[in-house]
Amino acid sequence: MRLNLSGHLSDHITFCYTGGQRLERDRPTALFIHGAGHDHSVWMLQTRYFAHHGWNVIAPDLPGHGRSSGPALKSIEDLAHWIITLAHKLGTERPVVIGHSMGALIALQVAATAPELVSQLALVGVVAPMPVAPALLDATLSNRDKAHALINQWSFAPHSQIGASGVPGINLTALNERLMERQAPGVLHTDMAACNAYRAGFDAAAQVRCPTLLLSSAQDRMTPPKALAPLATAFNTDFQPTRVVLPDAGHAMMSESPGQVLDALWAFISSQPTGQAPA
Repeated sequence: MRLNLSGHLSDHITFCYTGGQRLERDRPTALFIHGAGHDHSVWMLQTRYFAHHGWNVIAPDLPGHGRSSGPALKSIEDLAHWIITLAHKLGTERPVVIGHSMGALIALQVAATAPELVSQLALVGVVAPMPVAPALLDATLSNRDKAHALINQWSFAPHSQIGASGVPGINLTALNERLMERQAPGVLHTDMAACNAYRAGFDAAAQVRCPTLLLSSAQDRMTPPKALAPLATAFNTDFQPTRVVLPDAGHAMMSESPGQVLDALWAFISSQPTGQAPA
């Protein structure tokens, strides 16, 4: 699905993946937000499952990413306002908002800025603040190949880096490298700089007014579970998040452990009174 968010920060064509299904007003909606240097395809298994089990799915390519035109937006706050505009444009009512990495920061800021919009929140592979190593941030400007290699080194568990994959015949690190290569020059740096500069995470968490899942992975070296504690404690006492840690994946958990990620999201959403899990 393509649409134009006319008059907003990005007056360009936006591509949204819907899992191969039409949006229906009588269905609950899940809005998936990808991370830095990626596009909607990182959510392929999860979005298709939701779309074929009674849910509307909206998985946009952020501005300047994938099939969406325009420049990449430079701050998490601008990206959050863009997501809010997209949700209103599509007429979605209180979607579940799910984000990974940079997308999780965006989702968090969306829930803080427009708490009336979000029914449930799932933050996958997140910490706040989310500092980016200077060597990686420099490489995103000066040497894209090096940046991609560093990201693969830090994003995947050791067994994935030597060829293990839940999908036979798929090289996960090569697939991730090709995905990053498809983004326009400068997009990865803009994304990483936005993550590095975002300092509003604790304030945002305190403003969240919906059930929240913090989904981590034990072998994640970019957003390790132990670094999540400060953000987890920043949530309002009436809205303490549910924490789940997957045992066998790294930061790229949607591709390393796609079924486990889906199971964790589905179980959390189904357990909440606002979730409309199908029979």
